[in-house]
Amino acid sequence: MKLYTGVDLHSNNNYMGIMDHRGKKVFSRKNTNDSEAVLEALAPYQDAMEGVVVESTFNWYW
Repeated sequence: MKLYTGVDLHSNNNYMGIMDHRGKKVFSRKNTNDSEAVLEALAPYQDAMEGVVVESTFNWYW
């Protein structure tokens, strides 16, 4: 099964959603902006992920 991930970044947290190729939600979670926490949350889906999309940002360093 192919999975697609989207990330909405905020100054101190992020929201991740994963859906399958049919658009069915597989996973969603609000996380702290900590790279280890993000990687840990995505790890179970890693092999099936086709890509990760992050919103375009221009004025905030993450």
